[in-house]
Amino acid sequence: MDLPPLAGKIAALSLSALPVSYALNHVSALSHPLGVALMSALILVLLFVTIYSLSYSHISYDPLYAVFAVFAFTSMVDLIISLQEDGYVVGFMEFYTREGEPYLSTAHGVFICYWDGTVHYLLYLAMAGAIHRRKRYRNLGLYWLGSFIMSILVFLPGNILGKYSSEIRPAFFLTIPYILVPFWAGMRVFNQSQAPTCCSPNLVQEEQRKGLLQRPVDLALIIYLALAGFFTLFRGLVVLDCSTDACFVYTYQYEPYLRDPVAYPKVQMLVYMFYVLPFYGLATYALIFPGCSWLPDWALVFAGAIGQAQFSHMGASLHLRTPFTYRVPEDAWVCFFVCNLLYALGPHLLAYRCLRRPAFFLHPPPPGPLAHHKKQH
Repeated sequence: MDLPPLAGKIAALSLSALPVSYALNHVSALSHPLGVALMSALILVLLFVTIYSLSYSHISYDPLYAVFAVFAFTSMVDLIISLQEDGYVVGFMEFYTREGEPYLSTAHGVFICYWDGTVHYLLYLAMAGAIHRRKRYRNLGLYWLGSFIMSILVFLPGNILGKYSSEIRPAFFLTIPYILVPFWAGMRVFNQSQAPTCCSPNLVQEEQRKGLLQRPVDLALIIYLALAGFFTLFRGLVVLDCSTDACFVYTYQYEPYLRDPVAYPKVQMLVYMFYVLPFYGLATYALIFPGCSWLPDWALVFAGAIGQAQFSHMGASLHLRTPFTYRVPEDAWVCFFVCNLLYALGPHLLAYRCLRRPAFFLHPPPPGPLAHHKKQH
């Protein structure tokens, strides 16, 4: 998969978040939650108008160009928030975390801002650059879609259900577009034409005739999916207060963050159990039986989702903003890192396998006249 060049114009525009956030931090009117919400909405509207006027030709070709440009700006804002909360910068977005969305000051909030300000930011620039040069970006879009939706599925319910539920401010409702836009963008990404494959009909037939033992990589992935599925179910039972000794020991000795009063780790494990676990079962089926053409696309979506989730979960489990009693004990760091890194790495290996050698997942070619002629003789 060739990566498109980054969009320089979008990168330059997104950097305006630095002076804007610094100036707004010194506006006294932004000491009120409603003022923060209204000013944030006004900035987003002005930003969209600016992008529309500067890049009308790109937006008319693909409206997602405007989405990626606006989200690149907000990603830079999120990066500033995370750097500020960790003490690397001062005097930029203090007003927003104080009066707008105080739950961004949590360990989970800091790490989703880091992910949004780095991984999502680069994806926005790459996808906007692809639109500028009229190139495909479907695979990048699917990875971004999974990552973005996962962050929403955990962050928004966590804000409502956790100990910060009483801290909901008017700025929280600015997340409504963040719920609606990804679904619209996701439909557009899925409807894009796929890149042509170089798999000949003979290669497809040859790959799909192979048994599982003749495909050691697929066999290893199936074993991984089985183990990851068990781990997913186990941690789901842990946050559901399963009373078995194994759950009790794991909670207190390996991942005490699962008991944190902020609801993010509990919601994360439940999302894993109700969404990721069924996908693991379906992916296992697709690795056994040929012709499941849906797997490459959904493998990319889930790779992005689990990558974002594991980054946030692992970071928050160790961050200083997490109370000491809920952080991973030092003597459990190796086990914690190995288990969680493997949990994050596996879906990416699955997606890479699907993209690298897709012949097994393609629809089998219909029998041609030559094959029919051979059967008659």
